[in-house]
Amino acid sequence: MKFGKEFASQMVPEWQAAYMNYNHLKILIKEILIFRRLQQNESTPGYQANPPLPSKGSSRKRKVSLHKAFGGLTNGNSNNKDNEDEVILVSAMHQSEENYRTVFLRSSQDAGESELGFFRKLDDEFNKVIDFYKGKVGEMVIEAEELSKQMNALIALRIKVEDPLFCSSSPEQEMVSLDVLNHVKINVMPETPRSSLKNAFGSSKLSFSFSKKELKNAEEKLNQAFIEFHQKLRQLKSYSFLNQLAFSKIMKKYDKITSRNASKDYLGMVEKSYLRQSDEVSKLMESVESVYTEHFCNGNRSLGMKTLRPKAKTEKHRVTFFTGCFLGYSVAFIIAIILMIHARDLLNSEGRDQYMTNVFPLYSIFGFLVLHMLMYAGNICFWKRYRVNYAFIFGFKPNTELGYREIILLSSGLSVLTLAAILSNLEMDIDESARSSRTLTELLPLGLVVIVLSIAFCPFNIVYRTNRFFFIASIWRCICAPLYKVTLPDFFLADQLTSQVQLFRNLQFYICYYGWGDYKSRESSRCRGSSVYNNISLVIAIIPYWIRCLQCLRRLFEGEDTSQAVNALKYFSTIVAVISRTFYVQKKGLALKILATSTSGVATVFGTYWDLVCDWGLLRRNSENPWLRDKLLLPHRSIYFLAMVVNVILRLAWVQTVLDFHEASFLHRTALVAFLTSLEIIRRGIWNFFRLENEHLNNVGKYRAFKSVPLPFSYENKKD
Repeated sequence: MKFGKEFASQMVPEWQAAYMNYNHLKILIKEILIFRRLQQNESTPGYQANPPLPSKGSSRKRKVSLHKAFGGLTNGNSNNKDNEDEVILVSAMHQSEENYRTVFLRSSQDAGESELGFFRKLDDEFNKVIDFYKGKVGEMVIEAEELSKQMNALIALRIKVEDPLFCSSSPEQEMVSLDVLNHVKINVMPETPRSSLKNAFGSSKLSFSFSKKELKNAEEKLNQAFIEFHQKLRQLKSYSFLNQLAFSKIMKKYDKITSRNASKDYLGMVEKSYLRQSDEVSKLMESVESVYTEHFCNGNRSLGMKTLRPKAKTEKHRVTFFTGCFLGYSVAFIIAIILMIHARDLLNSEGRDQYMTNVFPLYSIFGFLVLHMLMYAGNICFWKRYRVNYAFIFGFKPNTELGYREIILLSSGLSVLTLAAILSNLEMDIDESARSSRTLTELLPLGLVVIVLSIAFCPFNIVYRTNRFFFIASIWRCICAPLYKVTLPDFFLADQLTSQVQLFRNLQFYICYYGWGDYKSRESSRCRGSSVYNNISLVIAIIPYWIRCLQCLRRLFEGEDTSQAVNALKYFSTIVAVISRTFYVQKKGLALKILATSTSGVATVFGTYWDLVCDWGLLRRNSENPWLRDKLLLPHRSIYFLAMVVNVILRLAWVQTVLDFHEASFLHRTALVAFLTSLEIIRRGIWNFFRLENEHLNNVGKYRAFKSVPLPFSYENKKD
């Protein structure tokens, strides 16, 4: 792999703008090469217009020069120079507020503006790196001081809770312990609906009760804070090393192209700079490792290092193997189903309507899930390709996030189970040979639901337990909205739920069909003909939008963003539109049709504007990319305009409800509903990519590369 690609792959994505712009400097070196070719072509009659690049067959003097340039970082103390080879003057580089500037010694006729421009840009990049690195080191020092205070409070709390007799036996120790605890308050215990209600009517801080639960919570928070802080230090150390290496590589290229020997002097300056000489990061890392090992791992250094420095996630070949197998089986089952439908002419059979009304909705649930998972796998694939740090944005534990291969594995495995059940349950016509197994085959959809739920809630460490529990916890926080603090994974997941309304309605049909319907004869008139069933179906359709509305209000009351009031109004308008369309479908009538059309139109305009302007950050008239954002990840701007058009078209799927397209469609009504739901899932998948791209660029703009970990203690007086 070329260094440029390797350099880009190892960058902290949110700090990308703070790294040395290696690619731009390479372009400047190419301009130098072009200038030198033109200069030689003008001065030498018959000179070849496009001479080859300097190769390994160059002169001995050039080989020596290249060797010296490459060893600049390790042999910077050598003072032996050949004055004739001097290109830049080290003594002329002055340091004024860490602002390095290079004096170029060659004449403009010899070098041209291209080389002068190269060194100006090189200095600018070096100063940028120095300023960023120094600023981040300063932040780390301040954060280390805060962690030290937190550790003092934790140790005092440990003594008070676990060994109160130790204080009694040592009066001096007792005085120190109580003095620390008298100046701090413990932050709120792990957030629950009950604690949220208490905090809404009381203080956000609590006095000590000196309980073991209190101590355990404080240890967990501080343990996570140390892990996160150590990761920041490792990334900062990597930042320093990568940039030093990049300056070495770019100067080597310069010497190679120009046959000069400038790298030794410049890299000598790099070695003497703050970027190389500063050892604060290394000292902080040693201190963190020592404290963490002693206080959180009982002195077990190997355990401490395993926690602080987790191994990188590795791709497993068996994931690819089983994914290929499941995809192959899925294709085979689809072909078998199509052949069976064609051979038995099932589309024209008498039981077609009964099957589509009662059995098709039972299996469509799994189709919706598989499609949503495949869209998410596609999102992950493109997020990785364009270096969107989705694992950090969603807050996954390090090296536990699922890649697109794992998501495809899960979705293809579910599709195999579903298609196999469909194939065995595809008999629309009830003949004598099928009667004996009728009950068993009709229970297959219910069995699939039981299998999926059993895997999802399985407590054992199988089938990506960490991710399953993360998903379940997010679902629970969505259900309990607004009693939990709203994080990005929570409202992102709630947005996914708004695109799966039909799935929840089908789950309602599951309960009614197997509980009150006659599933043995495929009869569900008790369900669909009941007013109670229809009212519950309406409530189910509203719940996902109501959850998002409550989440917006929670964020508004916490003062995060005043625009959340408008966002809440957007979801409320969607709720009104859903109610209007549902009443129109049930009762018909011109007045209801006008009401459904108008409310749906308002909700569509509202939702489209919010998607494009707020969630995607597009439609900026005066941006560097007209009607888009200043910064874009995709190379072609036309993709953004296409995505906006597709978003608008797919949002108009409600039109079929008020215009009664299903009555004139060749598709069965349930098939049409499933098709429109699939379009909404696809729209949501497209929305996901651009929504997270915008979030990533916001993090990049603020250099937010690490999650904020709440600390367990709050000092009442900063001087303390």
